[in-house]
Amino acid sequence: MLPWIELDRATIPGEDGTLRLKQRGQEFSIMLGPIELMNSRLSGSEEALATFSCERLAGRSAPTMLIGGLGMGFTLRAALSALPADAKVTVAELVPAVVDWARGPMAEVHKGTLDDPRVDIHVGDVGALIRSKKAAYDAILLDVDNGPDGLTRASNDSLYSLTGLRAAWQALRPRGVLAVWSSAPDAAFTRRLRDAGFQAEEKHVRANGKRGGARHVIWMAAKR
Repeated sequence: MLPWIELDRATIPGEDGTLRLKQRGQEFSIMLGPIELMNSRLSGSEEALATFSCERLAGRSAPTMLIGGLGMGFTLRAALSALPADAKVTVAELVPAVVDWARGPMAEVHKGTLDDPRVDIHVGDVGALIRSKKAAYDAILLDVDNGPDGLTRASNDSLYSLTGLRAAWQALRPRGVLAVWSSAPDAAFTRRLRDAGFQAEEKHVRANGKRGGARHVIWMAAKR
């Protein structure tokens, strides 16, 4: 078996953690310490995050979408394949190196999606971007950290707090959709979504789609 090779490291702004990009043959992994955050062979649940959201946007003219977290680009790629030509997608990525990796060693994984004319890359905190907007998006997709129970950045907790969810509600247009990826269920988070004014539905998906893998959760929350 081929050995893993570490290609790069990147600090997480405002935190002590360090992300590591590793490669083994055509496979890539982004690690936080001993924990694998994402792997290029496992894309099913990230793609589902976009697919479910785009289904809710069907028929809307010039839909606007905010994706929190670039990662390995699976959510972005799935969204672009389903959205119309007049859509606008903003991707907020906190760690600049993750964008550099997408254009560099992982360019084949991202397949040119960052150069799509519908896409704008925002290097910065998605929470701050959400708080700065009012009725700006038809959909907000959050694949930040490990979900509501974060691992990489303590300040991510505010994104999933009642205050953070109310900010997302304000940033959405009428009938807007908030979609949240998580590695595990969280009943308290479902209650917070409803308290923030969303009609929430919890969907269970597999990390590698129909091929199985770990069980992940996606919340689809419609603005009431």
